[in-house]
This record gives sequence, structure tokens and C-alpha cells, in this order.
Amino acid sequence: MKSLKELTRPNIWALKPYSSARDEYSGKQAQIFLDANENPYNTPNNRYPDPRQRELKAVIGNIKEISPEHIFLGNGSDEAIDLVYRAFCEPRIDNVVAIEPTYGMYAVCADVNDVEYRSVQLNSKYDFTAESLLEVADEHTKFIWLCSPNNPTGNNLNRKEIVKLLETFEGLVILDEAYNDFSSEPSFIRSLGKYPNLIVFQTFSKAMGCAAIRLGMAFASEEIIEILSKIKYPYNVNQLTQIEALKMLQRHYEVEGWVKTLKAARESLMDMFRQLDVVEIVYPSDANFFLTKVTDAGRIYDYLVNKGIIIRNRSSVKLCDQCLRITVGTPHENNALVEALKAYNK
Repeated sequence: MKSLKELTRPNIWALKPYSSARDEYSGKQAQIFLDANENPYNTPNNRYPDPRQRELKAVIGNIKEISPEHIFLGNGSDEAIDLVYRAFCEPRIDNVVAIEPTYGMYAVCADVNDVEYRSVQLNSKYDFTAESLLEVADEHTKFIWLCSPNNPTGNNLNRKEIVKLLETFEGLVILDEAYNDFSSEPSFIRSLGKYPNLIVFQTFSKAMGCAAIRLGMAFASEEIIEILSKIKYPYNVNQLTQIEALKMLQRHYEVEGWVKTLKAARESLMDMFRQLDVVEIVYPSDANFFLTKVTDAGRIYDYLVNKGIIIRNRSSVKLCDQCLRITVGTPHENNALVEALKAYNK
């Protein structure tokens, strides 16, 4: 790969980060805080949170078996998505490459940061080859986006092709593993030491059931994490989020039970869909959702909305014509959806 200095925007490489009050006394014990112009009343919410989330990173690192220095925490994964553009891409000069279809925020953040976004359409099996992505990359391509399991298609991307990309591409490869907990494939976190150009995203929103607290994770080399950390807002992860995340991490064995239950429910729900008259194809899934092609996606979507059941119509997305994306819910929710579709047009 190119050196990290070559990949980083010169102004970001030279940037001296903001030093918060809570950073300056780091490593020392204190009981009286008169440094940050805080209100001394309304404990504990009167105090700024730890800007580096040290306690939370230590617990995550213990569970993920990775050093806290390799962890970045953000206000959802969307913050990390935006930060990589700001750190590595010169507006109107650099570009990024991504598969299509995939998670829409990669393209939105490219537009926000005035960076060219080059998409490469997946094949008929919703998969890719490293060669197809490398063909559209050039000397100004700073990173390549991959999402596996992919959204909205639900499938794992070919692992051999991901490895080939990591070993061939000179820039960064960003792998979004938001749904990896529901997959049979192991996380690429274990490969960070082998591939210094790899950044892996994960989240508290899916398997952990914590979409409301907005906490995303990025795992990468210590040098990449430092670059992201110096351009983030000082207190980007609030104290309430850090507290709730620590509580959830104490329940990680319970989360494993949720994942097992949802994977079984996914297979059951997909089987029920295959029996429905309105369903033409049910695509394979390694996530907590699946994609299905139906007879009339728009009409069926509107019908379900009128029944108080909300799914996602993905017909406007390339390669997803007449497709609906179904999130796996509770048994009651899943059965209500199937019964409503059985009654459709009757």
C-alpha cells in the first residue's frame, strides 16, 4: 500500500488536534474539577465525558480481543464514514470506489465532502471481483467501500476477493461489518495485523439492539485510529451513551442468544415467504434481514403500510427491481406480516 502520509490529506497530517480540558490531566488522579467551565451542580450530567472513551474501549477490546489503541468510537458508524472522507480525500481531486447496490450513506457522505464516488455494479449473484473494482480505480482513489454482509442484498461478499483486494489495492479498504454478528463468516478484525490498509466498521445498532444510543466502532491500525481521533469532535460520544454501552457489554452473552434466535427466525420467515403467491424470489441472507422479489413491490408496500406494517421498498435501487427488504422481527411481528401477505388481493 501507499504510505499513510501519502493517503492522508496534507492539512490533516499536519493538524494539531484540539486539546480538551479532560485530555490535559490524563493519567493523573483528580477529585476537584475547575478546568472546563462546567456547572458544579447536577452531578453526574454536569461533567464532560471522557473524550477518548477509555473505559469503554478497554471493555470492547477485551471482548473483541484487540488493543484499545486500535479502536475508534463514533456517534454511530455514520460519523466514522464521514471522517474517513475528511481525513483522506481532497475535495474535487480524490475519488473513492464502491460496490452497487450498498449502504447509501457512503455516497451521501461523498457528495457532502465533494468527493467523486465511483460505483461498480454487483453481478447477478450480488457479488463482486477485486478486478472489477481495481479497473475503475486510479492514482487518486483513496479507498474502496465494501459492506459484508451487504445492505440491502443481505449476502456475504466473496472472502477470497476481499483478500485479493487487500493484497492488491494501494489505498485503504473499508469493510463495513454492521451485520457480521448474524453471519457464519468470521470478522476481518483478526486480519488487521496482516493488512495495514484495512479499516473495519462495526456497530451497537444491530445485534446489540442499541440503535437508539448511536454508537459505532471502527477498528484499524493505531496510526489510522490516531488520525480519525484528532479530527473528531472532542466529546463526540456522550456520557449517557458510554454508560449504556458498558451496561450492554455486560450482557454480551444475552446478545449471543438474541443473535441465535434471530438467525433461526430468519430461516423460518424466509421459508414462509417462499410459499407466498406474491413472492417470486427470496435471496440468500447472512444478516438480520433478507431481500425478496415480489409481483408488485410498490403496491404491496402501500398495502402493508395501510395494515400498520412497515418494511422497506428497495425497487429504486439498482439490481433490486420489485424487491422488498424484510427485517426479521419477533415471532408475533413475523407472523403478522405473513398473514397480511396471505390476505393480499383476496
